[in-house]
Amino acid sequence: MKVVAINGSARADGNTAALLRRALEEIGRAGIETELIQLAGKDVRPCQACYRCATLKNRRCGITDDAVNDCIAAMDSADGILLGSPTYFADVTGHMKSLIDRAGTVAGVNGGMLRRKVGAAVVAVRRGGAIHAFDTINHLFLISQMIIAGSSYWNVGIGRGKGEVEGDEEGMDTMKTLGENVAWLLPRVRG
Repeated sequence: MKVVAINGSARADGNTAALLRRALEEIGRAGIETELIQLAGKDVRPCQACYRCATLKNRRCGITDDAVNDCIAAMDSADGILLGSPTYFADVTGHMKSLIDRAGTVAGVNGGMLRRKVGAAVVAVRRGGAIHAFDTINHLFLISQMIIAGSSYWNVGIGRGKGEVEGDEEGMDTMKTLGENVAWLLPRVRG
């Protein structure tokens, strides 16, 4: 089994990555393979509504010269998917929203290729808007017929400056529990 985590932050190895890594650490303890993909510095363009994905049905987006098809392939081959984003104006980053739009469309036109995979949203926030960002990610999981793993609280960590989220004890504990729950759920859903 494998879990892929995609960090939609413009800052590689920042607060969102720290939260994702904490969850992945627990998943890895259960003997499940993990991978972290960071979108920082990569070209990620928005959906062009060309619907080539619906015509070709090859599990790929029609836009082929940016990072999204690699992410879609990683999501397709994984049993579990964590999507993480910092909160930008009370929502996910533009990169994460573009990935959601394009991966969701590709999944839908290819027979529900994400159906029954385990998913979890992870959000880093300075102050407000985290729940809206959390919902945005979960909307992809729900419409894709995925099984959402929860934790002891919303999967949110608080911090502004790089690394500050690691001082959010409750947030880091929430990620630990999230990782444990994903690891528990995966063999029951995908086994």
